[in-house]
Amino acid sequence: MRELAILSFVTLDGVMQSPTSPEEDPSGGFSAGGWGAPYWEDVMPRVYAEAMSEPYDLLFGRRTYDVFASHWPHVGGDDPVAARLNGGRKYVATRSADHPLPWGPSTRVSGDVAGEIERLKAGDGPLIQVHGSVELIQTLIAHELIDEYRLWTFPVVVGAGKRLFGEGAAPGNLKLVRTGSTGSGVVMSVYRR
Repeated sequence: MRELAILSFVTLDGVMQSPTSPEEDPSGGFSAGGWGAPYWEDVMPRVYAEAMSEPYDLLFGRRTYDVFASHWPHVGGDDPVAARLNGGRKYVATRSADHPLPWGPSTRVSGDVAGEIERLKAGDGPLIQVHGSVELIQTLIAHELIDEYRLWTFPVVVGAGKRLFGEGAAPGNLKLVRTGSTGSGVVMSVYRR
């Protein structure tokens, strides 16, 4: 049995949309993209050490896969994050049967996405980790498929945007298993279901 963890960057008000740049996801008229960028230098070494150093496979929504695929294959192999992301197996939840998946090794997950992910979790292999992919995360939350929440909360408030726990999220409790912070005030919280 495999576990599934999400790794999400969120603002204090729970928004996870476009932490890297304004171009990442401006859907819905979101204009606060790039809110996490001023913190990357302080945060990314900790993210790698705390959440990305052990072997894992990746699960993406198609739009997040496209964002990652446009960047990470072009980063040098001496970068430990690039090496981990580029070398890992990628599973991509998509409604499109013909959307290209050039950043490999990649496997398409479509149709009954929740059922497919349940079957994936039932098999053998390393941790399955979701980066970004807010729409996919909403599906995973609704079907109780997330075992661990690896959250990096930034000292930023943006108001509107796509939230980690969207409208209609079922009430429930999580157990805090690890916490830490950076000098710039970004807080890491790891919760288990």
